[in-house]
This record gives sequence, C-alpha cells and structure tokens, in this order.
Amino acid sequence: MIEAQKLVKRYGDFTAVDGVSFSVRPGEVLGFLGPNGAGKSTTMKMIAGFLSPTAGTAKVCGFDVQQQPIEAKRVLGYLPEGAPSYGEMTVRGFLRFVADVRGMGEAQTRARMDEVVGRLGLQRVLEQPIETLSKGFKRRVGLAQAILHDPPVLILDEPTDGLDPNQKHEVRSLIQSMARDKIILISTHILEEVHAVCQRAVIIARGQVLADATPAELEARSRYHGAVSMSAPNAVAVKEGLARVEGVASVEIDPQDGRITAFPRSGQSIWERINGFVRDQQIAVSEIQLERGRLDEVFRQITMAQEVRA
Repeated sequence: MIEAQKLVKRYGDFTAVDGVSFSVRPGEVLGFLGPNGAGKSTTMKMIAGFLSPTAGTAKVCGFDVQQQPIEAKRVLGYLPEGAPSYGEMTVRGFLRFVADVRGMGEAQTRARMDEVVGRLGLQRVLEQPIETLSKGFKRRVGLAQAILHDPPVLILDEPTDGLDPNQKHEVRSLIQSMARDKIILISTHILEEVHAVCQRAVIIARGQVLADATPAELEARSRYHGAVSMSAPNAVAVKEGLARVEGVASVEIDPQDGRITAFPRSGQSIWERINGFVRDQQIAVSEIQLERGRLDEVFRQITMAQEVRA
C-alpha cells in the first residue's frame, strides 16, 4: 500500500506540508483534494521520491521512499503536475526512452507500448514531436509513461487536466479498469472526479489533513443531504405549501434558475411526504430529485473553516 506518516515539508519559515498522514490500500482509488497551494503536489512529490521530506516517512508497497528509493520507484508509476516530458522527442521515442530507463526488454516494451498506445488513443501522434501536441495529447502521453511498466501503484497529479469531456471519460474509464488490481492516488480539484473514480477522499488545506472519508460520508455533511429539489411553475406558492409539509425545516428558491429546494429537519426523511404533497396538489413539476448532498459545498465548508482559523 501507500503509507504516509506525519509528512512535513518546510521551505525556510514556510510550511507547505504539516504532518500529513494517510494510507491507500490495494484496489482503492483515493482522491487527494484541496485548494490551490494546499500542499497536494508537494505531498505527492514526497511519496514519489521527487522531494525529500523535512520530517516524516513515506512507503510504497513496504519500501521506504528515502531508504529504498530504487525499490519504491520500480513499483510506482507517477504522472507529475503538467505532465513534463522531452518536447523534442517523438511520442514513440519518448515511450521507448522511458522503457529503457525502466529496464524493460524489447518484447515487453513492444507489448506494453501496443497496450498503452491503444488504450490512450495515441496511434495517430506516435511520430510527432511532443512539443507539437495539444495539451490534451501531452497529458495522455504523460499517462502512457506512468503506466508503461504496468506498476502496482499509480500516483496521478491532475490526470484529466486539459482533456475534453470525451477524453476525460476515457481516462476515468481507464482508471476504473486499473483500480481492481492497483493502488491509485489521484490529486484533483475537479469534484466530479471524486464521484467518478474514487472510493475515498482526503481533503487538505494549508498543508493539513482536514477530512478522510468516502464520497457518501462527505455528502452526508452537506446541508443538501436528504433535501428535495424540484422545478415547478408558481414557485412562490409551491414554496409556501412545501413549508407546511411535516418534517420540512425550510424551503429556498434559487434566484438564478427558480429551482425550489426543501430542507429536512434533523433526522427526518421528507421524500415520500413531498411526493405525496406534489401528487395531492397536482403540481406540474418538470423535475424532482432527492439530493445526496453536494461535495462542492462540503469542500468549501471544510477548507474555508481552515482559512478562518488561520
């Protein structure tokens, strides 16, 4: 597994990472979330062995990254932020270079290149210099080098950054397919990515871990958890009626789109009651849904509270 124990990174008087601890088990995809400057990339660089921690330890598959760096890096695939590469190399040349550095034999290199090139759709750019590629293709080349040696552990820093919606879907599907037999740590600021591929999420701000939970557990912290939202004509009249439904604590109308949201009292379930109210009053709703909770709201709540304390 990946094990981070009380990792600290200081630059002079500035503490970028302050006692971060977490673990990632086999078959698990962990989302590593935080605002810009929270310490996500710094933490991932320490786990990948690209930065030495000021204090604390990091292990990959039992290998201490500082004490056993070669062993740790053999079992690790790493996509750094920005997917840096050698721009003058062609895609084929770069991947062959990475295979040589990894000590892969010719047969293994051919087989793995065919696999990753096909999965990431790189066939038509194999002979192009990397510097001529779009940001999305550069990101795909970065992913290709990370998985080329089929490592059991992947650390991916913003893996879908710069990709269009179709490419994001393809990369997320790739991550999901690999998750069954790999340990994957993903840094992202895209909350929908947590829903798409992650079983757990760690939220950090100012270099400290503020939450470690499943997406469902985080959503349960949202004021929208268990709320019922709908679109209907005569929103003001519907709001007044919903406020009288048993178990409803409050009702709000979104000033931008007119959507109506009824919030439950603590411990109350209002879905069936509101459906009954809509049916009995013959309200012509165009859409109605039970809210699971909103990760963006929970993210803001957790990280902004840290800002206030600081």
